[in-house]
Amino acid sequence: MRQKLVAGNWKMHGSQRLVTDLLNKLLNQQPLSAKVLVFPPYPYLSQATKLLAGSFIGVGAQDCSQAEEGAYTSEVSAAMLADLGVSHVLLGHSERRQYHAETDTQVLEKAKRALAANLIPVVCVGETLAEREAGATAEVVLRQLTTLLDDLSLDELKKVVVAYEPVWAIGTGLTATPEQAQEVHALLRAAVAKVDKDLAASMLFLYGGSMKPDNAASLLEMPDIDGGLIGGASLDADQFLAIRKAAE
Repeated sequence: MRQKLVAGNWKMHGSQRLVTDLLNKLLNQQPLSAKVLVFPPYPYLSQATKLLAGSFIGVGAQDCSQAEEGAYTSEVSAAMLADLGVSHVLLGHSERRQYHAETDTQVLEKAKRALAANLIPVVCVGETLAEREAGATAEVVLRQLTTLLDDLSLDELKKVVVAYEPVWAIGTGLTATPEQAQEVHALLRAAVAKVDKDLAASMLFLYGGSMKPDNAASLLEMPDIDGGLIGGASLDADQFLAIRKAAE
């Protein structure tokens, strides 16, 4: 049975005070079976890794450079993140794809850098509202996933987590129904099964489109949804903990 994973993507929110208060509230809870992960903005990664060292909560970065090192002002390498004690890195988020024109190939290169630094890539895939309405959901998400499946080795793929985030359901208040989300998750898992059935059975697929306490249980009970990539609700300790409880 796959272990559930509840991950909080704080996006560009936070302060030193918020990091301390929020993480202390999370740390006051008993460790449960569901794994917990937070993705703070870069300036607070060091603070978060120190606060959470040795705890049941992992820390991930929101992105990494596709370059190993060099004259790339403002970029942050996977090796630097690993040096901070970060364990995961979020790649290919829809906001990176939209606002920074990030391509599938760039996401692949970043995943390679992350894996080389012993980080776990959490790779996002998802369609826009226009793509869904055009009936192109399967084409879009399979293209994004297949870029990884075609290039990474089986051992590398075993370390990858995939997050399905329908772009039309991020920050809009809209949410895919459990059945809609399950349909895409099953499609993605079937694509992985063509590479290796055991890999498909063990790979974690998270849902990342406006998961909240009131819809978490119905989404997380779907057979191919292994957890959530939580946005706004992860900045509220009570809401995040309620989602975590739903994952148990």
